[in-house]
Amino acid sequence: MKKIAIGSDHGGLELKQAVRGLLQKRQLDCEDFGTDNTDSVDYPDFGSEVAEAVSSGKADAGVLVCGTGIGMSIIANKYPGVRAALVHDEFTAQMAKEHNNANVLILGGRILSVELGQRLVEIWLDTGFEGGRHQHRLDKISAVEQRLRK
Repeated sequence: MKKIAIGSDHGGLELKQAVRGLLQKRQLDCEDFGTDNTDSVDYPDFGSEVAEAVSSGKADAGVLVCGTGIGMSIIANKYPGVRAALVHDEFTAQMAKEHNNANVLILGGRILSVELGQRLVEIWLDTGFEGGRHQHRLDKISAVEQRLRK
């Protein structure tokens, strides 16, 4: 991955900042779309920015964090070409990439410890997409997106 867009609401700020540090440590190009403080904000605003960056190709992938991850999952998956996966453990982080080729990883800042959140990002980054039968399934998702755009 060349460029990763990240964003959070106030409930995901601490974990997002830790993820940004991890990405920088791994020398990945990271664009942070905010938020940058704990003032209450609306997750769709930040989720939309990251999802749009991925959908448009301005970013290769994204990481979004809100309190539970549910809200960010809902908004991110509205964007064409975005395959956002909410993960809670090592297995779901691996499968998000290996079977679903998720290009946006969603984390719950009030659910996960900083250490586990960073570990899940590492697993997602280091896992490859299997392709094969899984690609066929992603093609079906793309066909649905195309049909709904009309």
